[in-house]
Amino acid sequence: MSGCSELSLRELPMESWMSHLPCALWDTPLYHLAIPGSHNAVTYCLDMNDRSPVDPMQPDMLQKLDKYMKPLIRPFVYKWAITQEFTIKQQLDCGVRYCDLRIAHRPNDHSTDLYFYHGVYTTLTVENVLTEIKEWLDAHPKEVVILSFSHFLGLNQELHVRLLTNIRDTFASKLCPKTEVLTLRNLWALGCQVIVSYEHSISSSHGDLWPHIPYWWANKCRAEALIEEFEARKQHGRPGGFFVTGINLTEDLKYICTHPTESLKDLVMSTYPALLGWVREQTPGPRAGSLNIIAGDFITESHFAPTVVTLNEKLLKWSS
Repeated sequence: MSGCSELSLRELPMESWMSHLPCALWDTPLYHLAIPGSHNAVTYCLDMNDRSPVDPMQPDMLQKLDKYMKPLIRPFVYKWAITQEFTIKQQLDCGVRYCDLRIAHRPNDHSTDLYFYHGVYTTLTVENVLTEIKEWLDAHPKEVVILSFSHFLGLNQELHVRLLTNIRDTFASKLCPKTEVLTLRNLWALGCQVIVSYEHSISSSHGDLWPHIPYWWANKCRAEALIEEFEARKQHGRPGGFFVTGINLTEDLKYICTHPTESLKDLVMSTYPALLGWVREQTPGPRAGSLNIIAGDFITESHFAPTVVTLNEKLLKWSS
């Protein structure tokens, strides 16, 4: 199946695009490839039960409104908090290889269960979702995923230990140690399929936890402003290892209130033509101004993943 493929990379099967990459890219570090990513990857299962609390990171105004006007406010929260509609397995099938995982412990929950959150908490636990990812990797032994664990809302040291135990028990020998060379050829030889980035100081004392991966976030609600921000950042060069360019737009309370009939998906779909037009002009690789992981919302839409994967053709042109 794998080999020196003459296919356009756009035509590769997205569920196994890494294993189908041309052999000329097998020795390219993963942090020099263009890799599709999912921003807030597990928001497809937010808890729609009104008894589920709004996460405490939300603005005070929103928390007060939610407390006293819940039936009015909650529909807005859901419309703007859902960033992905498809399950984690479906996202991986669509080509995603970087997952932004925001971990939380629910307030007043006496269990040690951990969840994801964005506005509100998820119904699926972290353990559920990691098991799904492991099952998918078992069926796709030459695909590699980068799992970025962050935020850790409400986690104490005991819960961190529980999370790390869960990660290790689930992925076992698939976990990639920090000492390894991050090329497909090397990871395939070792059977490593999971790179865990852990945004916490404890990562430095664990050999299987990679440090936090920088995430370029523009904090804009217009495509033109986001592109302008990223073009300015590119002038200063790229980080040395993995890094994410997040083409996810950010709405504020003012935007939401002035667009009462819209949702985040409406905003994303109206701006994807401009954003993906910009993505097509980008280049992966080690040079200043090049990009690596490109993460977005609603990643199954508008040929997002094939657009990112196809950028790797530019690396082939350099090496030929």
